[in-house]
Amino acid sequence: MFKFRTMKRNVETTLHEKHACGFIEADIPMTKLDHLGDPRIIPGGRILRALGVDELPQLFNVVRGEMSLVGPRPCLAFEWDRLRDSQKARYNAAPGLTGYWQVNGKNKTTFARMIEMDIWYTEHVSLFVDLKIILKTVPVLLMHALERKRGAAKAAEPLLPTIVAFREEISPEEMGLGSLVGSPEGEYEQA
Repeated sequence: MFKFRTMKRNVETTLHEKHACGFIEADIPMTKLDHLGDPRIIPGGRILRALGVDELPQLFNVVRGEMSLVGPRPCLAFEWDRLRDSQKARYNAAPGLTGYWQVNGKNKTTFARMIEMDIWYTEHVSLFVDLKIILKTVPVLLMHALERKRGAAKAAEPLLPTIVAFREEISPEEMGLGSLVGSPEGEYEQA
């Protein structure tokens, strides 16, 4: 798989695995370790990651047929091993550079909500939905970069207690779902 290297080579991944397992098992927003000062990131890597530029070489993966432009985010082996069988349905579509979850809340949603959104996407794949996701991707990346920049000014504040304390459900409107609305059961439909 092609990607710009933003992390140091041959580093211990235990911290990342514990962090990921924490939001897989708990009902907390899935913040990236980047926001907590991940020591594995190389100089300049945070900027590439914040802007999503590190993902651009994956276009080669799309051309080679290994990925799609739109689809669920690929997972690592240790993440796959922790998924319940029903959650593995999120990979009934090819992994993508961008996806429904990425443009509808990403780091503000819980793991369970991400799974719900990805499964909804796999059940509603269409040119219209893909185009809508693609058109939302750039503005979402820019907003994420601006939020990251504003957040850097508050770097002295410990983030982890805030993340753990944030347990409320995010409404579809807050996630920017636009004309796609959520039912109380967690399913999504065209409005």
